[in-house]
Amino acid sequence: MFKQIFFTVCILLTSQFLFAQSVKVTKETVRLKADTAEGFEVILDGTSAEVENQLTQYLKPIGKGKKSEDAYVYNLPLINTKNYSSPVYAVVRDKGKGAVWIGVKPGEWGAGTEEISKEIEKLVHDFGVAFYKGKIQVQIDESTRALQAVERQQQRLISQKKDFDTRLTENQKEKVELERSLENNKLQFEALGKKLLQNKKEQDSIAVATEQIKKVIEAQKLKQSNIQ
Repeated sequence: MFKQIFFTVCILLTSQFLFAQSVKVTKETVRLKADTAEGFEVILDGTSAEVENQLTQYLKPIGKGKKSEDAYVYNLPLINTKNYSSPVYAVVRDKGKGAVWIGVKPGEWGAGTEEISKEIEKLVHDFGVAFYKGKIQVQIDESTRALQAVERQQQRLISQKKDFDTRLTENQKEKVELERSLENNKLQFEALGKKLLQNKKEQDSIAVATEQIKKVIEAQKLKQSNIQ
């Protein structure tokens, strides 16, 4: 148990700085089928699958995304409390790390391209921030579980110590009682030995007296039998 806790603490200490970084958003132009699309991209410290999973969850408030061959398409998007009639596109790419691009086709937006571009740039940046915060939240959850495990272990050890203290006190009392009892036993043994010796002496004296009385009785009987 102690080795497992120590290993967990080491992992947490070595991983606490992994995601302390700023989000860098770059302006990118991509090809969606035959059209040119303009938008913004962020490269994140995660796999493309991991990033895609987080992105689809993050973009749910702007609308229901429909996955096409080369992008997620969000028709009638709701961005920053404002509804738009033209679609927004989102693409996840593998660039050694997961890369997210969100943008529009200028031909579909016309004069509104500049306005929506600012919103998309913020959207991409905010997603990057949320992604890293989510990563850190996972670490916080792991650290919290580790803390709870350590606190439970600490509480168990405190309870165990109380039990050991109680048992040690009882054992000490029992030891004192046994030592006192042993001392009393020793005194009783010595006293009984003296009494036994005295008893033997008294028995020897009685035996001598008994033999003497028997001889007296025999003599008396003999004297009695000689009377005519």
